[in-house]
Amino acid sequence: MGNLRLQLFSFILSIIMFFHLCGALSSCNGPCQTLNDCQGQLICINGICLDDPDVGTHICSGGGGGGGPSPRCQSIGNLNCKGKSFPQFKCSPPVTSSTRAVLTNNDFSKGGSGGDPSECDGKFHSNSDPIVALSTGWYNGGSRCGKMIKITASNGRSVLAKVVDECDSVNGCDKEHAGLPPCHNNIVDGSDAVWHALGLDIDIGEIPVTWSDA
Repeated sequence: MGNLRLQLFSFILSIIMFFHLCGALSSCNGPCQTLNDCQGQLICINGICLDDPDVGTHICSGGGGGGGPSPRCQSIGNLNCKGKSFPQFKCSPPVTSSTRAVLTNNDFSKGGSGGDPSECDGKFHSNSDPIVALSTGWYNGGSRCGKMIKITASNGRSVLAKVVDECDSVNGCDKEHAGLPPCHNNIVDGSDAVWHALGLDIDIGEIPVTWSDA
């Protein structure tokens, strides 16, 4: 009888430890392997449960001073383009001293993938210049036009780049946007020069980075 009780106690203890371990794995800054390993609105990024830049959560960093998550950056609708549905955003995740983003590549020259001239100055630009377009929320109605931002890659390299355009997170799939769908709300669309300065392979297409106002 005593042996049976001991086995039952061990079984219950193992279950408690299992759920405790699961909770630890899914908490802020806890290890993860898949999206399902992270609790709530957290997302698995490079093996760590962190705030989801797509929805603008700010749980792990404690932004806002109230101890809870910041208001979510929610989609305002969807745009149907080429048989697919793309979310539309007027907002982006909060800007911090190390704002997580996705770096993409854009051709800012005439006839390039950027479509019409840059929103800030109505001009085309050389791709040999370190310049970027920001998602609509970060572009913020042009308030960052002509200003520099600092972009940092996971390899430790960083570059200063000038904001010259908006990566439209609301509109797309037309001539003005070169037929491309709306940008996600966490995009830093960089010129070739930005990618080269960071020592990144442009053929990758998309890569996680962080940025801040310079």
